[in-house]
Amino acid sequence: MKRTIQMKTIRIAILCGGALLVGGVFSASAQKAERKQVREGNSLYQSEKYTEAEVAYRKALDVNPRSVEGIYNLGNALYKQKKFQEAAEQYQLLAGQEAKLKETPEGRARLAQVYHNMGNVCMQAKDYAQSVEAYKQSLRMNPKDDETRYNLALAQKLLNDQQQQQDQSQNQQNQDKQENQDKQDQQQQQQQPQQDNQQNKTQEEQQPNEQMSQDNAQQMLDAFLQDEKDTQEKVKKAQQQKQQRRKTEKQW
Repeated sequence: MKRTIQMKTIRIAILCGGALLVGGVFSASAQKAERKQVREGNSLYQSEKYTEAEVAYRKALDVNPRSVEGIYNLGNALYKQKKFQEAAEQYQLLAGQEAKLKETPEGRARLAQVYHNMGNVCMQAKDYAQSVEAYKQSLRMNPKDDETRYNLALAQKLLNDQQQQQDQSQNQQNQDKQENQDKQDQQQQQQQPQQDNQQNKTQEEQQPNEQMSQDNAQQMLDAFLQDEKDTQEKVKKAQQQKQQRRKTEKQW
């Protein structure tokens, strides 16, 4: 069976109609004008003409900006038009009056509806944690509400599923990260013997070259010494020949 969230419908009765306006008491004529616009909005809402209903509720709030009925029903009309963020703003206005509203049974009933629909808005945004808290607040005001209990159970299940999916996603990311690290380590281990072999080969190639260089140097030194020895012998022979000639000249 398809699971759907349950939304609280509007109530025709006017609650807290005697709210004070800035600068004076809410007059009877203003109260009458407010009620007229709210009733018109309710009629349009029930006919599923939510855009027109929104206009009527806004006119009621032009007369009395603190109209509980006008604010609440405007939030509902916005919700039906899928203007969830704007609807939430209206519900928040009433939640901000909780201290005053919960003083009366009628006020607590309205707060229960407000928190119920705030939970619905959060459900639309898939913010299941906030939905759970809103539905709990609603049940604190009206513990016997079956619709709210149903929505709370649904929100809790969706929250658990969401958290489980997030955990699975995080675990998968950690697993992928570890696998990548293992692959890198394995590649490094495979590359290390190749690097060692290349290094050894380079050293082996360098050793004959170094040996060859030493041999060449020795050969060059030997050749230099031999040349020097030959030169000295030639010089010595030349000196001997010169002395021999001198001796011959003296004999002459």
